[in-house]
Order: sequence, then structure tokens, then C-alpha cells
Amino acid sequence: MNTGLLLLRLVVGLLIAGHGVQKISFHLGGSGLAGGTAEFKGDGFRGGRLTALAAGGTQLGAGVMLALGLLTPLAGAGVMGVMTVALTVKWPHGLWVQHDGYEFPLVLIVTGAALAATGPGRWSVDGALGLAHWPLWWMPVAIVAGVGGGLATRLALHRT
Repeated sequence: MNTGLLLLRLVVGLLIAGHGVQKISFHLGGSGLAGGTAEFKGDGFRGGRLTALAAGGTQLGAGVMLALGLLTPLAGAGVMGVMTVALTVKWPHGLWVQHDGYEFPLVLIVTGAALAATGPGRWSVDGALGLAHWPLWWMPVAIVAGVGGGLATRLALHRT
């Protein structure tokens, strides 16, 4: 089980962190902060640079925390938050990714919730601190904080 959790955390966490790097820099094929800003403006968000920095920073921070297994429910909430915003952007296109749908953000939201429920496993920073198994009540807290925060962000920053 610990091997599976480590693999899941590393792949998902590092991909999300890399996606955040792309939003705010030219690394990993990103378009720089100007490109991230243009992406959010194109998706109907106000706030420009601040929105791109917040989204990219959250993806980078939550992704690294998830990969390390550090404060896993908080990392899961961060992942759920940014991916909830992504899901709301892709919602009009339907479920399937081949039509620019919300399939992949949904998978990442559920992954964040699942890791908040299971904990990161023994081979993690949390494990080294004796927190390898977070109490199950952290999962609904992380879901409410993550999904609720993502929906609140959408409501606050998206132009109607």
C-alpha cells in the first residue's frame, strides 16, 4: 500500500506542480506570467496577473506538498481547489477531454480527496512525523475547503 501511495503522490503531485510552473514561468514549456494571465483572461477571469500567480502558486505549492506527503489533507484541499476552478471552466464542454471537457480535473479532484482520506502512507514527510494516517474526518474538511474554495474563487473572480 505504501508503494502505491508513494507512486500516486509523486506522479500526481509533480504533474500538478509542473502545471503551476507553466502558469507563471517559461519553464516546462510555459508561456510565462503574461501567458498565464492571458489564459485566465481568455477564460473570463478578472484579476489578471494576481489570478495567474494565485493559481500557479497554489498548483506549485499543493503539488509539491502532495508529492512529499506533507500536510496531506491541506495539499489535497489545494489540489481540489484549483481543479474545481478548472472543472468549472471546462463544464460547458461536457465530461470528455477530447471535447475539452472536465474529465481530467475531476480525476484530480477525486485523487486529492482520496489522499486526504487515506493519508500519504509511511514513505512521506507526514509518515516521518508520525502522521502517515490522518483521521478520516479530515477528508470532509479538505473537500469542503478545497471544493468550496474553488467555487468561491470562481464566483469572486469570474466575469459574468
